[in-house]
Amino acid sequence: MRRRLNEAIVFVAGVAMLAVPAVVTDRYVLKVLTFVGLNTIVVIGLALLFGYAGQVSLGHAAFFGIGAYTSARLVMSFGLPWVLSVVGAAVVAALAGWAVAVPGLRLRGHYLAMATLGFNEIMSVAFVEARPVTGGNDGLGGVPFPSFGSFELKTPSALFVLVWAVALLVWLAARNIVRSRPGRAMRALHCTEPGALASGVDVAAVKVRVFALSAGLAGLAGALFAHSVGFISPSSFGLDLSVLLVAAVVLGGRESLSGPIVAMAVLTLLQYLGALLPGLPRQAAEAIQDWVPDIVGATLIAVLIARARGGAPVRAKEALGRGAR
Repeated sequence: MRRRLNEAIVFVAGVAMLAVPAVVTDRYVLKVLTFVGLNTIVVIGLALLFGYAGQVSLGHAAFFGIGAYTSARLVMSFGLPWVLSVVGAAVVAALAGWAVAVPGLRLRGHYLAMATLGFNEIMSVAFVEARPVTGGNDGLGGVPFPSFGSFELKTPSALFVLVWAVALLVWLAARNIVRSRPGRAMRALHCTEPGALASGVDVAAVKVRVFALSAGLAGLAGALFAHSVGFISPSSFGLDLSVLLVAAVVLGGRESLSGPIVAMAVLTLLQYLGALLPGLPRQAAEAIQDWVPDIVGATLIAVLIARARGGAPVRAKEALGRGAR
């Protein structure tokens, strides 16, 4: 009952967000809230991977960047329509996720986290060194705005509505996934891998599919980011973003979509608090912004300590529920 209430609140809040441009006219505030929507799309995918399937990833900033550069290049170099470029970016990011997941099938927990961390660092270097594609440290400018035929979305309000409409659709799709048989399989995998295997779950397939899906959603958000901002550089896809995403899922709680979304919104807004609250003293705003990385780090440390102490086991068959076979 409580979960349904939370889902209803999130859905109503998502629909209400679409009406924000009718009330808020400040261009900067709309851009910040657009960033919240973009991060929401990524964190939903990571909530499926980490919160439901129990697979840790510190490489989602890399998938975000892959989606951004892919979509930008498909439009700028090959002249693809915007919609096709975004779809192509999501597919390429999903394939990259598949390429990371398959060799990592034997890795679990912190070992998987380290592998994805290595992938994130490799891609950070690749974004800098592949200057003909990415522009290197100078970045890639002139990325066109989203367009449908001759109709171009270039105002902050139009971009805001586009991003949040996509975020709402992604949330609805993820909600349906976690309520279906794949969602029960992910929960069983999170509880205990041997138990999931004994219950008839194809563990390898579930791991690869959810990793590819999560990476694809990050690529989708990256594509929207590139076309909303118009300029992308490697600094936007660093490890700090990956850690922030994991922290949001940790704060939001296990097997939850609404919790990570709320946590991601809070962590994102904290970084722009000085501009969003004009009356806030500058020193106070800077202090809060400086504490954001510490909050994230302290959260992750607390989770590691809690996991080391262990918890009550849950049987995989209970996670699968009735009719899962």
